[in-house]
Amino acid sequence: MQLEFIAITQADISQLMPIENACHSHPWSEKVFASCLGERYFGYYLKAEKAIVGFYVGEYILGEATLMDICVSPDYQGNGYGKYLLEHYQRQAKTLGAETLLLEVRAKNISALMMYINDGYSEIGRRTGYYPSEIGYEDAIVMKKILTA
Repeated sequence: MQLEFIAITQADISQLMPIENACHSHPWSEKVFASCLGERYFGYYLKAEKAIVGFYVGEYILGEATLMDICVSPDYQGNGYGKYLLEHYQRQAKTLGAETLLLEVRAKNISALMMYINDGYSEIGRRTGYYPSEIGYEDAIVMKKILTA
């Protein structure tokens, strides 16, 4: 299978928004997405067999990288693309100088939670009622992974 990671530019946002909207009950707006590109942010989308299957956006500051957003189009979920995106994010973060990786995930997003745990992330905190949900609010689980040299 041919996989290609391409750096996200402002011009790519419109073609990534349908994935963002399909993956999140409360997705980023185009304005928020645009504000998370450039300077301390880095992001890539993944093409598999010429189709865009997903993307991620990370933030790097002083030895720490935070996974801000990661999405795999529902049409392509369950095929390991999330893991490919996560691995690429980690390589990019390490290249930038990250020693610590952080992320937060909805407590009910079991498939993402398991992907992170299986990749070596561990829970370091919980933000009660952080994410809006269909009924009320949902906890965010804050996770951390230390990169080894």
